[in-house]
Amino acid sequence: MRITGGSLRGRTLKAPEGLDTRPTTDRVREALFNVLAHHDWGESIGNPLIDAVVLDAFAGTGALGLEALSRGAASASFFEKDRKAQNALRDNIAKLKVEPLAAFLPMDVTHPPQAKAPATLIFLDPPYHKELIPTALAALAVRGWIAPNALVSCETAKTETLTLPDAYTLLLEKTYGATKIGFYSFSDTK
Repeated sequence: MRITGGSLRGRTLKAPEGLDTRPTTDRVREALFNVLAHHDWGESIGNPLIDAVVLDAFAGTGALGLEALSRGAASASFFEKDRKAQNALRDNIAKLKVEPLAAFLPMDVTHPPQAKAPATLIFLDPPYHKELIPTALAALAVRGWIAPNALVSCETAKTETLTLPDAYTLLLEKTYGATKIGFYSFSDTK
């Protein structure tokens, strides 16, 4: 695995051994970030990468949040509860020397602490077929992690159906092989 674009392009990332963590492939991650950078998200979102406050939930190796930092995000917070993935994530943050911009939270995203600042760009890439995204989003919203007009990227298996509360509007959906990514905007006024 490697960072596919931005200031850290080409830098390699460590992945934990075993099958417990399913990192987003370089090809899918590159396609995801091309969509983020080049799609017209409208005036309320603008360019979701530049100066973004990022939350990489179910972070695994941290590839999504680290890629966002490489491409202009201001900061990134990472939630991960798996011990092997936590070790890889810590190593990746240290290796890329992004510590001042990266906050690692070794815990379950469905039980987050109160946010210091709400995220404007959120990545949710949980284990497939576990229906964790709605639970995580509800917990994050209650604890102040989701900014108004935040862009939320939800990665699921292509065969999964994702139903989110009315506060989330599907803006775009892309399929890459067995992976489906839905891009949602959040409005706390719905």
